Parts: sequence; structure tokens; C-alpha cells
Amino acid sequence: MTGPRRCFVCAAAMLAPSTRSLDFPGGRQRLFPLACGSCGVLMEPDADPERCWRDLAQRLAAPVFVTDPEAGYGLDLYTLRSAATRLGRGVRPLGPVDRAALLQPHSARAAQGVLYDLDGAERRPVALGVICRPAERESVLATLPAQAAWTADVVILLDAPASPARAVAVPGFAPGTVRVAARPLAGDFAAQRNALQDLARAPWMLQLDADEALDPATGARLPALAVLAEAGDVVSVGLPRCNHVDGILSDVYPDVQYRLNRTTVRYAGRVHERPALPGGWKQSFIALHGAIDHALTGAHVRARSQRYEALDPGRGRPEERDALLRPYRA
Repeated sequence: MTGPRRCFVCAAAMLAPSTRSLDFPGGRQRLFPLACGSCGVLMEPDADPERCWRDLAQRLAAPVFVTDPEAGYGLDLYTLRSAATRLGRGVRPLGPVDRAALLQPHSARAAQGVLYDLDGAERRPVALGVICRPAERESVLATLPAQAAWTADVVILLDAPASPARAVAVPGFAPGTVRVAARPLAGDFAAQRNALQDLARAPWMLQLDADEALDPATGARLPALAVLAEAGDVVSVGLPRCNHVDGILSDVYPDVQYRLNRTTVRYAGRVHERPALPGGWKQSFIALHGAIDHALTGAHVRARSQRYEALDPGRGRPEERDALLRPYRA
């Protein structure tokens, strides 16, 4: 396959041959030879990625998104929703036909919609949950004050003998806001995440691990992102994750992690756990306004693959181990 390696919208190295087409206003139908397997954007093989992004960014800055049938790229409303979040914007369907297209991705209807800023938009309460070991408890607590502006419900779940959630004092949070509970992980990451979901006192929860970090500016938009999700019947939102192995950005990027979920969502999989969505991937989308930062060592990456294989045979993902150890390339 000729053309760029990574998608100009989401940076995923998942461009592949496509037979998808779009129907544009005025009756024109256009076939696109390439599609991103992550965000869904369509491209011509000879399209200039930088030029495509400049054109898309300009259109995303307007009050209403108007598609260009002559551009080197195309997208439906489902993909437009993700693309808009990269610039901190949300999108609403123009009418019932567009809403129907949003709920049935990837629609052949070319994207159009009303754009708005996520900053200052309607918000929904979002809890922050962190899974960690007892030895990581204090370091996790020390990172929390930076997140106080966007969440009023924080739960830390320790991998330890079971104990109920108890409030702890953390600067910047009201009394009772931050709680610490414990439960043995017992080699089942999905069960641990589900237990953490059940401890939330908000309709949505963002989950992190102790070796992950989130820029507070990224967190600040999560409550508005939850409203955007609900408007499209979405229950799970993925965020890119930057894996830094021994301080070097890994080639496994964007490594989307579906960590912002309705608290009713259940995770599945003893290792490499993911939300189990009754309606499939259509109940999720990718947000691009920020990323989860993940700090790893090469030794940990190698050992983890072996440990996961022992916990869940066939799921150790040695190919992912090798990719994590490769430096990022465009």
C-alpha cells in the first residue's frame, strides 16, 4: 500500500484499503481507496496529510461543518465527532437524518453538523478511579490535587485484602470526596475494574492505573465529553495513550484505552481488559483532545507479557511487547 503510514486525524498506523464511499450534498457519490481502521477517516492515497488536516481544522473552527466533496479526505458524522474533539469541540446533528447516520456508523452520508466548544458546554459529573498496589498509595494521593477542578468523586482501589471505602483528606477536595478501598486483584483485571466502577458516585468514571497520568487540562473536558457521548447513545469513550518505555515514546500509539465509561459498563478479560458493550463498537468513540501518559520500563514490558500469558493463555500478546519496545515513527 502506498501513501502515508499514519492517519492525519488520529495518528493511528491503521490506514488500509477501503471500498467505502460517501454521498455528498447535490447527489455526488465518491469512493475512497483508503480508510483509517481507528477513527474511520477516508483518504485518497496521494492526498497530502498536512494539507488535509489544515483544511479539516479550518472547517472545524466554523459554527457549522460543511463537507468538501473535492477534498483529499472524507468522513461521516461519527468520525467528525472524534475529529472535532482534537480541537476541543463537540458536534450536533443538523437534523433527524444526520442523527440516524451518527447512530449507524460508518454511514455513507457525508458529515455535516453544528459545532460548539466543549469548554463552557453542559457537563456531567465524572468520577476518577485509580487501581494501584498498597506501596503506590501515597504517590497516587500526591497526584490528585491537580485533578480537583474537574472531579468531585475519587476512588483508589488497592490490590490488598478486602476493606470498605474510607475517606481520606486530600488538599483541594471537600471532606469525603476522596476514598480508598481494597480488594485482591487475584489475576483478574476486569473484575478489579468492575469493582472500581461500582464504587463510583457519579454516572461516569475515568479509570487510571498507578503508572498512568492525565493532564488536568485533558481531565477538565471530560464532563462535557460525557454529555457529548450521551447525546449519541455512547457509553464508552477511548483516549489515546502515550507509552513511554525507558523515557522513549513507543511506536504503539495512539494505543486507545476505553477508560471513560458509564458506571454501568462492565469490563471483560482477565488481562488486556476492555469494556463489553452490548451494542458493540457503535456505542463508543475516540476522543482526541488529550492523552493518557503511561510510564514503563523495558524490563517491565518483557516481564508483563510473560505474566499475562500465564494468567490468560493465548492473551500475552508477544507482538505487542515487541511493538512497545520499538521507538515511535511517523
